[in-house]
Amino acid sequence: MKKSLMAISSLFLLGGTVTAQKVEFQEYKLDNGLHVILHQDKSAPVVITSVMYHVGAKDEKPDRTGFAHFFEHLLFEGTKNIARGEWFKIVTANGGVNNANTNDDRTYYYEVFPSNNLELGLWMESERLMHPVINEIGVKTQNEVVKEEKRLRVDNQPYGSLIAEVKKNMFTKHPYRWATIGSMEHLDAATLKEFQDFNAKYYIPNNAVLVVAGDFEFANATKWVQQYFGSIKKGVDIVRETYVEEPITQTITANYQDPNIQIPMMVAAYRTPSMKTRDARVLDFISTYLSDGKSSKLYKKIVDDKKIALQVGAVGLSQADYGMYVLYGLPLGKNTSEVLLQEIDEEIVKVQTDLISEKDFQKIQNKFENQFVDNNATIEGIASNLATYYMLYGDVNLINTEADMYRSITREEMRDIAKKYLNPNQRLILDYSPSKDKAQN
Repeated sequence: MKKSLMAISSLFLLGGTVTAQKVEFQEYKLDNGLHVILHQDKSAPVVITSVMYHVGAKDEKPDRTGFAHFFEHLLFEGTKNIARGEWFKIVTANGGVNNANTNDDRTYYYEVFPSNNLELGLWMESERLMHPVINEIGVKTQNEVVKEEKRLRVDNQPYGSLIAEVKKNMFTKHPYRWATIGSMEHLDAATLKEFQDFNAKYYIPNNAVLVVAGDFEFANATKWVQQYFGSIKKGVDIVRETYVEEPITQTITANYQDPNIQIPMMVAAYRTPSMKTRDARVLDFISTYLSDGKSSKLYKKIVDDKKIALQVGAVGLSQADYGMYVLYGLPLGKNTSEVLLQEIDEEIVKVQTDLISEKDFQKIQNKFENQFVDNNATIEGIASNLATYYMLYGDVNLINTEADMYRSITREEMRDIAKKYLNPNQRLILDYSPSKDKAQN
């Protein structure tokens, strides 16, 4: 459920400026602490039932990483009233699709059904929450599934370990320092009781938000939400530890040898603030200016004009507590990573020194306007955004107002934020190279 590395730098779409429609919603809380958000849209006969849990890789123990992602798979195994292997059959037989995804901050499950199956979707999600079956056969089965996923997406994928290596070297205290998929050795060593305890701690109504979006009647939705979720017992309130990283004041250097590549990758990464901050949003503008698409400053200069790289880009990975801003490039021919970094640094210094042109600034604003519209162009997107803004930002209405924050960003802020965060002494330089054995072949 991850985007490929090269796709990440193409998150924003080009196009003319358009105006996003306001997303209407209702929200309330059940007695057991479950937060409920309802968004009605009768434009198509479909309905989404989704639940986001406030549990991700950062909630794991250092010697038991990978639990949150593991549960993304495990909780499709079955429940007291849904036999093992029947979950997907039920969804498909009723004209639906479903999926789930995990990151460092949360886990998200959803079903998309024809609108006449809203009650079914709510019942299934209540079953996942109230009656999951967590036993040895399920754990062993999903252990193999996760191992195969890791082999395909990380171990045997060119540059598949890039983000994990950046995180490992960028964070020293925060749980962001380990990969979301975690350690297979940790999963192998875990006991059944540890999995059951993890479920009992985090998969509770007062650690979740339920979103119903699409073609439904409010009276039916509220009745069925109460019917299927209202009796679920509230869990023990979760106390989370706060992890504070010391500022990076000297360049960090690290190296990693990837057996799946032949071309080294230039990697320079900066630790950035929480995605909830204004600074993080300004950094989004800077990333778009430098590396979004083939007309961006870095691509035009380094790939098109000077022809010293096959690819160049910048990835902004925003998260609840901290983010990462990762610059990367694939040197062409005899050019080196050092040459690419020098060229990139020249462009960063320009952003830190001079105001970008009004034309370039307007282009960035147009891209973000289009992004806001695209993000809420589907019921699935709206459901996910409503859950995310509640769970991680603490303000559901950001689905309507965050665009105004971006519109208020100035060229002067871009210059000042670049000065604040994008300096050589504040970054990681990762020597990401082919393994020596590979290089000798």
